[in-house]
Amino acid sequence: MLVKVRLILLVFVFSTVHSFSQIKHGLRDELGRHIIPRGFVINTNDHKGEVFFNSDDYVRQVRMGANTQVVRLELGKLSNFPGGKLVPNYLKKLDSLVALGRHSDIKTVFKMTVYGVDKFVWEEFWQNKKNEYQTYMDAWKVIWNRYANEPYVLGYDVVNEPRKLSMDISYEDLTNKYLIPLYQKIIDESQKINPDKMILFQSIFMNKGEKIDNNQYSEITAPINRKNIIFAPHIYQNDISFIKRNMDRFDKESDMLKAPILIGEWGFPTFATTDTIIEGNLGQLKYRELYIRTAEVFDRMGVGSIKAWFLGNRTMQNFLPGGPSTWSIFSDKTDAGTVERKYITDVISRPFPQTIAGDIQSFLFNHATRTLNLNIKTDNSKGASKIFIGANRHYPDGFSIIINDDFVMYYNPLKKVGLEIYKAPEGSNPSDFIWDENSQKLIILKWPFNQEEVNLKILPGIRNF
Repeated sequence: MLVKVRLILLVFVFSTVHSFSQIKHGLRDELGRHIIPRGFVINTNDHKGEVFFNSDDYVRQVRMGANTQVVRLELGKLSNFPGGKLVPNYLKKLDSLVALGRHSDIKTVFKMTVYGVDKFVWEEFWQNKKNEYQTYMDAWKVIWNRYANEPYVLGYDVVNEPRKLSMDISYEDLTNKYLIPLYQKIIDESQKINPDKMILFQSIFMNKGEKIDNNQYSEITAPINRKNIIFAPHIYQNDISFIKRNMDRFDKESDMLKAPILIGEWGFPTFATTDTIIEGNLGQLKYRELYIRTAEVFDRMGVGSIKAWFLGNRTMQNFLPGGPSTWSIFSDKTDAGTVERKYITDVISRPFPQTIAGDIQSFLFNHATRTLNLNIKTDNSKGASKIFIGANRHYPDGFSIIINDDFVMYYNPLKKVGLEIYKAPEGSNPSDFIWDENSQKLIILKWPFNQEEVNLKILPGIRNF
C-alpha cells in the first residue's frame, strides 16, 4: 500500500539563536517530518526528439539520491499560443512520469517552458495586449486540474527563466511592474484549484553581458505576499569565488520573500573535452572541485537542489567559448543514459538526510573524509526517517553509523547481512535501523533518543572502538 505523502507546510524560521536552531530552507510533509528535496530535471524531449524513461531509470535516480523530479513542460503541447495545441498523448506521457516517480517515492514538480510554440516573444508577453497571461494560465489549468488530487505532485514552477531582452525597462521595474503581479495572478488562480500545492518562482534571467557578481539572475526586491511559495533560483556558477556570494544574495531575497529556497537548476555544463582530460580549466579535476564547493554551500545552507539534466548525450550545445557542452549527466549517445560522468555524479549523489522525524539543525558531507555529519532534534511521533547514503559509490569499504558516541552500528559489504551492532544504550532497539540496499538508504523506524538533540555521523569503514 502506498503511504500518502503530501508536502503541506513550509519551514521558514527566522532565528538569531545558532545552537539547536533548525535550518530554514527545509520543507515539511503532512506528518511534520523535515524534508530535503534533491533530484534531477526530467526532459520530455531534447534536440533529437522525444525522450522516454522506464522504471530502471527511476531506480537509477533513487540510487543517486533523488526524492524529487522536475518535469519540464512544453507550452506548445498545452496551450493555444500560435503553433501550439493541447496534445492528449502528451498528458498521458506526463501521467507516466508522475507514476514512475510515485512508484519510486519521488515527488514531481512541473516546470513550464516556452518550447513548442511558433515563437514566444517576451517583450510582447509582458504587455499582455492579446490576453497572453490568460492563455498562459489556461495551459497551467490543464495541469492543475489533472493533478490537484495527486499527492506525489509537490507543485509548479510557473515561469521558467523569464526574460527582458530588448524591452526598454530596468530589471527591477520589469520584476515589480510585470513579473510579481503575474506571479500573484498565477498563484491566486492555482490555489482556487489546488490550494495545498506549492508554487515555485524564479527571477529575471538577465541578458548576456549583464551579470552582477557573476550572477545571471536579477535580484527580487519586493515581496510576493502569498502563501505556499518556494523561491527556486538557478545557479550555473563556474567561478568558485562567487558561489557563496550568489547564494548569500538568494538567502537575503528568501528572507524578504518569506519563502524557502529550492535550487531549481544547478551545475555548470560540461564540455566535450571534459570527458577526455583530467587537468586544466575544462578538466575533470576542476569540475569536481567546482561541484564540491557548490555542494558544500548548499549543504551548509540546508537547501534542496535539482540538477540538470537526467539525460544521455544525443546532442551538445555550442554557445560557450569552450566549445560543445551539455548539462546531461550521462555520456551515452541515447536519450536516457547509464554511463555516468562520475566527476560530477559522485558529488551530486552525496549522502544527505532526505526525511527526518524531527528537526534538521545542520548537515554536511565532507568529500575529503567521506563523512556525513548530521545534527537533529528527534521526534518519534512523526514516523520513520530516511538518510540517503549511496554506499555503492561512497562506501565500498563499508560504513559505520555513530549517534552521540553511544550508539554504533556498521555495515560490512563482505558479509551483506545487514547492519551489525557494536554498542547500543540500554532500552534502544537496533532493529529500528534498516539498511535498504536497493534504494541505498538508511531507514530509521524509531530514534533511540527521542525529543533530544543528537549528532549522527556516517563514516567510511567498520569502526570497532
